Amino acid sequence: MSRSPLALAALSTLAVPGLDVHHVQGSAAPDGFDAAVAIDAEHRRWVVRAPRSLAAGAALEAECAFLSGLVDFVDAGTLPFEVPRPAGFAPLPDGGRAVVYPELPGHPLRVDRIAPGPGIGASVGRAIAALHELPVSLAESSGLPVYSAEEYRQRRLSEVDEAAQTGKVAATLLRRWERSLEDVSLWRFRPVVTHTSLSAETLLIRAGQVSAMTDFFEVQVGDPADDLSWLLVTAPQESVESIVEAYQLRRTELIDPHLMDRALLASELALARWLLHGVRNDRADVVQDAVSMLADLDRAATEVGAFSVAASQAKPADPKPASPKPASAAPRAPREEPPALDETAGSTERVPDYAKVLPRPTQDVDTTAYATVPAAGDAGEADEAEPDEATDEAAAEPVTEPDAAPQTAPTDRV
Repeated sequence: MSRSPLALAALSTLAVPGLDVHHVQGSAAPDGFDAAVAIDAEHRRWVVRAPRSLAAGAALEAECAFLSGLVDFVDAGTLPFEVPRPAGFAPLPDGGRAVVYPELPGHPLRVDRIAPGPGIGASVGRAIAALHELPVSLAESSGLPVYSAEEYRQRRLSEVDEAAQTGKVAATLLRRWERSLEDVSLWRFRPVVTHTSLSAETLLIRAGQVSAMTDFFEVQVGDPADDLSWLLVTAPQESVESIVEAYQLRRTELIDPHLMDRALLASELALARWLLHGVRNDRADVVQDAVSMLADLDRAATEVGAFSVAASQAKPADPKPASPKPASAAPRAPREEPPALDETAGSTERVPDYAKVLPRPTQDVDTTAYATVPAAGDAGEADEAEPDEATDEAAAEPVTEPDAAPQTAPTDRV
């Protein structure tokens, strides 16, 4: 069931007693959710989210349970960024609850603007590392999935087997994936708390630093490479080394020699998950899109050597991924756009547009993992850009007039 921004604003007044909403505007949300931003009489901005399905509702409850413990680490300074802090909940007629929390500071990460050296890239690396340093008991106590390294490797193998059964994945790709997954030396890692669905939209930037992290719907204890894979294929390749170096310096564990190998493999397997998402949900357009990108990946890996995890196993792990530069380092593209072109000199080979498939769709979350999640309690920027952009952004906070909304015009008073 889809809900309008006006309906979500009404829910916010039920969730937070005394909230006087004057304006409301639509807001982007993960798959499976409706969202809006409610603006109260004091010009404070509140995010309202409501699940559309049982799976999304279960994911929301799991997120709230995890956040109830996560805020303690934010307040203690262990995490160098803010996280959503639920201020209230409102029951939904068809089951589940809507959640309301103050809007987080910052703007979505501009991955294509990450520059080498200290700055946003290093801040991103440190933020991810800080998340990976959290005790795994935080996820365990919230009823979230916990995997050993071997269990996680087996899950990846199962994904590859399921993708192979569709008959839509090239045999050369399947063989490379299977070789990597059967090489147990690559899978000797210490499982950590992972966000699992990090993207440019879930990392918010303010004053050149990561100010907030959102959308903890798929948190689990698993492979740290999952949270780095999207950066390897979307960030400018000359900046990846700075991100990885900052990440490794922030981690207390010894350097994982195969971290980047597994991250590159995870980025490739994201295309297989996109295919499976289309098959499971009977989405012919998604299946066709995934098949096209898998074909692009197969050609790039065969002819140019791009994204080849198998090729990297013969040499020590290099923190900087091999060329050529993925074209998806460009700003996040709409789903309808075709895969971008590889701009490597002398090559016109098409490579996958990973912006379409990362993170994976929320509706494919295994709801059995959240069956015993306890219900959460009912209470609770400037980029490295041109100076004029930073000035404009600073001037836009706080929003004092409804017509200053960046996305949609506000509706009438609730």
